[in-house]
Amino acid sequence: MTAEHTRLAAALRELRAGAGLSLAALAERTTYSKSSWERYLNGKSLPPRQAVQELCRLANEPDGRLLALWEIAESHWSGRAVAPAPAPPTDESPRPRPQESPPPAGTGWRRLRRGRLLVVLASAYTVIVGGAAALLFLLLPDSETQEDEPLPASVPFSLAPQCHGAACEGRDPMRLICGLGPDTLASYRTATGAHVELRHSKKCGASWARTWATEIGDRLDVTAGGPTHGVRIRNKDDAATFIYTEMTEVRPGSTVRACFRPASADGERECFEARVGGAASTTRPPSPPVASGPSATA
Repeated sequence: MTAEHTRLAAALRELRAGAGLSLAALAERTTYSKSSWERYLNGKSLPPRQAVQELCRLANEPDGRLLALWEIAESHWSGRAVAPAPAPPTDESPRPRPQESPPPAGTGWRRLRRGRLLVVLASAYTVIVGGAAALLFLLLPDSETQEDEPLPASVPFSLAPQCHGAACEGRDPMRLICGLGPDTLASYRTATGAHVELRHSKKCGASWARTWATEIGDRLDVTAGGPTHGVRIRNKDDAATFIYTEMTEVRPGSTVRACFRPASADGERECFEARVGGAASTTRPPSPPVASGPSATA
């Protein structure tokens, strides 16, 4: 799975978790089966474009960013993003053929017998290989039937978190299944228009920050009194979707702090905090003070 496909799967899981949709609900309300959604959300196969649109519709989320990420993931999945290697130069000028000496007497009959023997051997080989291929084709499962069947028990799909507390420190919330149904501790809108949220998973005992509507070069950090974990918007793919920090361990009553630093040289660092177990809040950057009186013309 490519890095672009990983980002798409993580964004789809986050969107589905935020909308509170189970796999069964997705199967009932879309044109795709429960097992298909399991593969799409777990990154086992690339979802169709229509599946991304239907999930955005159910989650009441604009589909622009996720479709842009899907386009990028699909181009790498299909190989269209890989530039074909240039063909080696060829010399079209005719090359002189070496002058062949006439074959010695008596070689014609030997060549004829040898040619017949090769034809017989090739025919036998074709029959053997063709029969084996036909047998293998009969034993292979039908691809369309397999698409709607559940995965075998040897490959279970678990929604249980894969870490808790200190074991989550510095790890990916989506890969560790901590991003399913998290709480939003606080929301913040930066002066540049980026959105930042502090997220918290009770089951994992950890928090992280996520951001979107960003610019290349923006940076987001999160801490809860311990290590600081940060993420930087590296390219247009990152700017087109949700980007997450790694997790930090928290306990009830812990204070989580997120800081956003814009890429622009004149942009100021903006920070906000939230307490685990407190009421969720929405914050906007303060408006610049309005000058009045004599100092206004100074």
